[in-house]
Amino acid sequence: MGFDVGVVPFNPDGWGPPDAPGAAPLLGGAVATASIPFAPFSRSDKLGRIADWTRNPGHPGAHGHHAAAASRDSVFDFSSADDSLAAAAEDSSFSLVDAKPPPKHPRFGPKWRFNQRPQLPQRRDEEVEAKRREAEKERARRERHYQNHRSHHHQGFRGNQQNTAKPSVDIQPDWTILEQIPFANFTKLSFAVNDQPEDLLVCGAVDSYDRTYDRVNPKTARRLERFKNRQFFKITTTDDPIIRRLAEEDKATVFATDAILAALMCTPRSILSWDIVVQRVGNKLFFDKREGSQLDLLTVNETAQEQLPENKDDINSAPALAVEATYINQNFSQQVLVRDGEKVTFDEPNPFASENEEAAPVCYRYRRWKLDDDISIIARCEVHAAGVDPTGARQFLTLNALNEFDPKITGVDWKQKLESQRGAVLATELKNNANKLARWTAQALLSGADMMKLGYVSRVHPRDHFNHSILTVMGYKPRDFATQINLNTANMWGIVKSIVDICMKFEEGKYVLVKDPAKPQMRIYQVPNDAFENDYVEEPLPEEEQIRPATDDVDATAQEMDAAAEAEANKATTQGGDGEKSADAAAA
Repeated sequence: MGFDVGVVPFNPDGWGPPDAPGAAPLLGGAVATASIPFAPFSRSDKLGRIADWTRNPGHPGAHGHHAAAASRDSVFDFSSADDSLAAAAEDSSFSLVDAKPPPKHPRFGPKWRFNQRPQLPQRRDEEVEAKRREAEKERARRERHYQNHRSHHHQGFRGNQQNTAKPSVDIQPDWTILEQIPFANFTKLSFAVNDQPEDLLVCGAVDSYDRTYDRVNPKTARRLERFKNRQFFKITTTDDPIIRRLAEEDKATVFATDAILAALMCTPRSILSWDIVVQRVGNKLFFDKREGSQLDLLTVNETAQEQLPENKDDINSAPALAVEATYINQNFSQQVLVRDGEKVTFDEPNPFASENEEAAPVCYRYRRWKLDDDISIIARCEVHAAGVDPTGARQFLTLNALNEFDPKITGVDWKQKLESQRGAVLATELKNNANKLARWTAQALLSGADMMKLGYVSRVHPRDHFNHSILTVMGYKPRDFATQINLNTANMWGIVKSIVDICMKFEEGKYVLVKDPAKPQMRIYQVPNDAFENDYVEEPLPEEEQIRPATDDVDATAQEMDAAAEAEANKATTQGGDGEKSADAAAA
């Protein structure tokens, strides 16, 4: 049987079939008859076959013209039973794949219901608020990490902090740079001192440590007192009469103080800029510090990720906190001593104090280390108090204080965490003040102290930088604490030995070691012999000027604090209604 396409209508007026069948002439002159069935369908219906010419044409019993028409139309007709069965079979073989996860079944039942603790709406609100705060802290931490990583990648070393940082000393145009030492070179050094240090001379006198402060806790905190009548000395190396005498007797080739040596030993941990003056006189080296040097002040949050503002008017700025920390450290070292007790005296009295002034009790130990056959070093080391160990033997102690200024900045509230989480508080301080704690530990090791006492001093109110309270005091053995903070004594002496060897190669003159404010490196400059002459006075000073501390900022701040405290007491006294209230206010 052939395939009969049928008659295709022709529309001469446009596209598509003509409007009325038979009205338009057809292709070949015939008249069209609409014999193709049309079945309307919805858009949601599935479309199957349109035409199937493989079917059995026609129906049994059909003959003639009707059979031909039926065979022609049957290719478009799918209403028969066999077609319905075929479509059903085809639909049964088709399946949809649902990619959505199965729904979670509700946790109903007695077991789940009784295992869950009921939560009050207030508790839920607190948990939501706590989660929001944790999310904010995490976001801020990630942002700081991203900024630090970005600045480290582009500028090499904490460029975001050091963009505006300035060197501790103004670099003059006539200075000649001789060496530039990266900190990475210092971390690889190691040197073991041959002999144990030898005490050449011990001067001064110390009081005994008051052991009742070991039992102080945040609930029984004690107010920090002010000792404005006591003098604290920060005398540099060449101004020390004992060191001058030892140098004339040719007792060593290198002379320094424990603060200067500790700064050199902990150089890789430092972030802020500092400087040390080196004088080569004959075959001897003198490591000095300038008057008003940064080494006289204690840093605060030096190694923290979030840096402090530089605005001096802000009480939480880096310069203001440095003066406050130094002032706290001095007062703490005097308050924890036994009052009116028997002093422990040594070979000679305090070489810096006069008869008319009250000097803070300090023991100065002039100790000598032998670096090699040709080089030995003498350093003046300080001990702040004396004590007795459980066996009854005498101990030497160093006293230092950490200060808390704003818990929102540090992230740890000492008044709440010191009793239950002392380790967390110490870990936070090791992260934020790694350089300061390392220097204190190095000074304790140099002085031969048996114990180092660390006090935790906090502001009475975060916005009040005049009044403080002692929250607790902890004691550590210097060697154990050095191991805990990963301070290697061999590396410390390796740094000192390398710097001494470099300076010994220079000619006679004056040099300056400067910590670069923007990069982890140290620069050595050769300066004129008359450099810093405005700061160093050649003629001997009167006694009343010699006993003054080297840091004028600490004295000025102390006077401001005392004046503010007296003004507050007077104001409270005048505002009292009766005599009893006035007395209570004055006592407060």
